[in-house]
Amino acid sequence: MLRRLRRKFIAITMLLVGLVLAGVLGSTLLSSAMMERTMTLEILQRAIEGQIEDVRLGDTSSAQGTDLLLAVVVEVTPDGTPYAGYGNSAIEVSDDMLQGVILDALSSSESAGKCSDYHIAWMKTQTPWGWRIALVDTYSRASSLRVQALTSLGIFVVSMGALFVISYLLSGWVVRPVAKAWERQQRFVSDASHELKTPLAVILANTQILEGADGIPEDARRWILSTSDEANHMKGLVEDLLTLARADEQAATSTPASRDLKSVDVSELVSRCALEFDAVAFERGCTVECELEKGVHARADEEALRRAVRTLLDNATKYAQEGTPVTVRLETEGRRVRLSVNNHGETISREDLDHIFDRFYRTDDARERQRSGGFGLGLAIAKSLVESMGGKIAATSSPTSGTTFTIIL
Repeated sequence: MLRRLRRKFIAITMLLVGLVLAGVLGSTLLSSAMMERTMTLEILQRAIEGQIEDVRLGDTSSAQGTDLLLAVVVEVTPDGTPYAGYGNSAIEVSDDMLQGVILDALSSSESAGKCSDYHIAWMKTQTPWGWRIALVDTYSRASSLRVQALTSLGIFVVSMGALFVISYLLSGWVVRPVAKAWERQQRFVSDASHELKTPLAVILANTQILEGADGIPEDARRWILSTSDEANHMKGLVEDLLTLARADEQAATSTPASRDLKSVDVSELVSRCALEFDAVAFERGCTVECELEKGVHARADEEALRRAVRTLLDNATKYAQEGTPVTVRLETEGRRVRLSVNNHGETISREDLDHIFDRFYRTDDARERQRSGGFGLGLAIAKSLVESMGGKIAATSSPTSGTTFTIIL
């Protein structure tokens, strides 16, 4: 839980700051691109209006800094043949480049644009003798924009890397109070469960002695049996709490990669668990049908996996509609192992599915302890055990396909 909390904190921090940084750098780059386009159009407009003499290096009369670019104006015939000379500009343009830009400009329906083959922007206007086309070389501006884009990208990558390190360190400080509270809670649950085991053992021993004693009235014997039943329920609750505390402690102090997980024959394990529940399913009015791929192995804790599988089978047979099968499927998907347990019965709502693995959660009042015999900890324990092995567990439910619990290792 704490690792997930730290990951969420880091992800949210990096997302928010990353969006702001990307917005700032992107808007700066966009602003430069728009300024370059505006400058180019202004130069082309001045040149095509016959003001090319004013477009000179060192001319600071333009507010847009047009002194950084030089324009060329060429007069062409209606068929695209240039007249001799290129206006008043002394800039040399090769014949192939000039012809390519002229053809590109005359073939376009727009009055201004950029040549697809060269870094040249153009603007055209029709004259009585043909066309007047103004040209501006945009290579230097395009190069500057590329450099600015690469610089912005580098700033973004370096900043996000530094932000990740800072967020990682900061997340440890942020979750420290939560970690201490969680540790105290887990210690309390573990200690309380241990302390409850001794008095429960005494109560159960005394009730067993009283159950076998002679001369006890039937009314008194009924109270003794009730006390014994509740003590057994309490014993089961204490054992479940201890199991959860151990699983949480194991998840907090180690990772699945660091645990001594061995290769387990999942096919054999699931087959044995299903065989154990054949008689249980028969008593509950349903059947267990297996579709197991043979020879499936996975790195897991055998006892933990067995308990998780038994929990799913117990729930499936408990809530299956009478006369319907409980289907157990085991298959491999690449390097993953998928185990699914499906039953047809009462559909679990979407709202309940979001909380079905929460501790002490029950989907409705009908699933009370008298019917289920549990405390709402079975699925929570299964989830903790599966996740402690690096796996995942999920549930789906619909009227057509029934309820399916899936374990992926």
